[in-house]
Amino acid sequence: MFSRPLTTLTRIAAVFLLLAASGCAMLGPTKPLPTVDQVDLDRYMGQWYVIANIPYFGERGNVAGRAIYRPRDDGRMDDIYLYRKGSFEAPEERMDGVAWVVDTDSNAQWKVRFYWPLSFGYYIVGLDEDYQWSMVGHPTRNYAWIMAREPVMDEDLYQSLLERFEALGYDSGRLLKVPQQPSQMGQPGFQTPEGATD
Repeated sequence: MFSRPLTTLTRIAAVFLLLAASGCAMLGPTKPLPTVDQVDLDRYMGQWYVIANIPYFGERGNVAGRAIYRPRDDGRMDDIYLYRKGSFEAPEERMDGVAWVVDTDSNAQWKVRFYWPLSFGYYIVGLDEDYQWSMVGHPTRNYAWIMAREPVMDEDLYQSLLERFEALGYDSGRLLKVPQQPSQMGQPGFQTPEGATD
């Protein structure tokens, strides 16, 4: 009977935490984060599995995370985040957001909003020529994602993408894999339901 109030409180807490994180990010200058030269938005649309990220409050402890991007009639994009909280037996949950392109020359810099009026920068910093994997970052270097069209990524490819993040000024050791299959739970390099410290 407490599910609705707790969900509301959780969302309110998330908003305040995001405000705090955004405020901290604005306190000091950040080095520019270069993006890819061009993104074909039609090819980028669809489903992406979250292979790895820097754990933060919004996704920490989640498994089976995936994002779905869909074009909207108003020129923006739906940003749908699906996940299970801490266990593959947990029910699938969903968050609905909206995204829009900020840099229309490259289509590689977006804003994403899940809770009005807060928006977050989404920088596509690496992209497979066949649109099979993507690297997403933020100029603070405190947020990063590796996403792919398939739930499992070749380890050599994964390590090469970590090296790319390192070259962009990230501490790539902060990225941890997100379990996409039950067999990955507890394996080295994967996040646990308890999450990891930033």
